[in-house]
Amino acid sequence: MFDIGFTEIVVIAVVALVVIGPERLPKAARTMGHLFGRLQRYVNDVKSDINREMELDELRKLQKQVQTAASDLKSSVESAGRDIETDVRDVERGFNAPVDTPEAARPSDATSLPNEPGGELADATPAEPPRQGALFDKI
Repeated sequence: MFDIGFTEIVVIAVVALVVIGPERLPKAARTMGHLFGRLQRYVNDVKSDINREMELDELRKLQKQVQTAASDLKSSVESAGRDIETDVRDVERGFNAPVDTPEAARPSDATSLPNEPGGELADATPAEPPRQGALFDKI
């Protein structure tokens, strides 16, 4: 803390011995040691309080950043949910809407498509499924 050399300590001790005297010097040195110890503890306590406050301030800033990020995420998820919900409702309306087809596209009962020269509709018999290897028979 202080830059005091050995010679300076010796000079202080000699002056204290002359001023205080040899009888009261041990008691004065003990008292000075106690006061110096209290001073060191007080300084250490102040340093630790300052460090705690700085860490607490950093944690508060971090908490604000996390809360901001969480609220941004929440708002983006809610907006995406709303977009999806409107898209689903649009699709649902599209499925539930009545289909309007023009009259010309609708088949009528009066008209029949002739399959045979007589104009009659032929029996709709399913054709035989092709046998295996029929493709190679034609080649």
